[in-house]
Amino acid sequence: MPIIPRPCFLPSRTAGLALICLLLAGFSSSSCSKEGAPDPQPSGEAGRGAGTGRGTGGRGGRGAGGGGPVPVVTTHSVSKAVPVTIPAVGTAEPLATVQIRAQVTGQLSAIHFTEGQEVKKGTPLFTLDARPFEAALQQAQAVLARDTAQSKNAQSQKARYEDLFKRGLIARDQYETQLATANALESTLAADEAAIENARLNLQYTRIIAPISGRTGSLNVHQGDLVRANDTTPLVVINQVAPIYVSFSVPGRYLPDIRRYQAQQGLKIEARIQSAGTPGAPQVAPANPGTAVPTDGNDGASNAVPPPAPATAAIESGTVSFIDNTVDPTTGTIRMKGTFANDDHALWPGLFVQVTLILRTDPNAIVVPSIAVQTSQAGQFVYVVKPDDKTAEVRNIVVERQQGDESIISHGLRPGEEVVTDGQLRLNPGSKVVTGTRGEGSGGSREGGSNEGGGRRGGGRRGGNRGNQS
Repeated sequence: MPIIPRPCFLPSRTAGLALICLLLAGFSSSSCSKEGAPDPQPSGEAGRGAGTGRGTGGRGGRGAGGGGPVPVVTTHSVSKAVPVTIPAVGTAEPLATVQIRAQVTGQLSAIHFTEGQEVKKGTPLFTLDARPFEAALQQAQAVLARDTAQSKNAQSQKARYEDLFKRGLIARDQYETQLATANALESTLAADEAAIENARLNLQYTRIIAPISGRTGSLNVHQGDLVRANDTTPLVVINQVAPIYVSFSVPGRYLPDIRRYQAQQGLKIEARIQSAGTPGAPQVAPANPGTAVPTDGNDGASNAVPPPAPATAAIESGTVSFIDNTVDPTTGTIRMKGTFANDDHALWPGLFVQVTLILRTDPNAIVVPSIAVQTSQAGQFVYVVKPDDKTAEVRNIVVERQQGDESIISHGLRPGEEVVTDGQLRLNPGSKVVTGTRGEGSGGSREGGSNEGGGRRGGGRRGGNRGNQS
């Protein structure tokens, strides 16, 4: 088969490459002309980057580059007494619960309280129709009177028969029969007296009184209902809420410490009841403490948002009164109870509360905010600001425990040292910093050119411009 050569379009490809080269050359010359042109911005714009720390080493880079010090928020480590606690979730339980039931059957004639009322021990609650029981008492008393008369006659007959028997005028069987009759009537009198006592007791049962002091629940009967003795449904339930129990469970591994500190002194507990706020109020997520929000849309200045006011929580104090004798094998926890005075009735049966079991108190604990603690591959650390040259130093620490928003440091930090709580991402070891405290705002930097006390950003843009212009 003959080989046919294919035509080559070299001229067309060469022309395309040439066109691309010309376009690239034009674009390069345009870029060079732009870089060589003078900056149309005034000198105040250059000062803005230096004044706010947004230059080459401020916001864009980590560390203290050519843009000046890095603005950070700091606080000081403190030494204070911090309790060693075990948190748990507990449930309030009444100290005593009594289900009120009738002990006799009768018609309910009166109710002497209202639902939910506080009652004292011995307070009348219900009254049943007492007329049938009064009649039964009178009947028992009449039977006793009849049998008493018969017993007296039998005793007289017994004395006469005894005299006749001694004189030999009657047979022995007649005497013994009369003696048995007299003794039987005496026993009948004892039975009659017991019947009278039973009738009196039933009459007392028509008045139902409170056996304990507490708060009544909902009524299950109404006036005029026929109440049966020992019915399955109680008339009302009374809960004793002052004092009150709080039942909670803690991990079983803490049992040796709990028993040791319980033997030294009684353990104290605290119960926190979180407030739900105003009913019907919209649920707004709280702002992150210290975050900056713009206050002026023209200059972009910002102020640090103060931390939101925490929701009020009622705190009740009590003592541990019960430790269960068995660790639950299914959950590995041990059940405990604390007793609270609850004079203000803040704790309510069935209410869930946050329980804090206080084992002991560490009098000289070194404490820093938990947001100051950072984590790396080598462990946990904080940035410490040196007081002499205002540079950041990486300090490895050991966190013993965390309690709330605070971390207790066991090694690596001394009281009074200044640690960074915000702005760690822009720091490197040895970075120059300008410090402020959380919640101070940026008012100082807006008036002068200084970044001292400038909130989270360390200073506003307006302050930097004013400093350069002056």
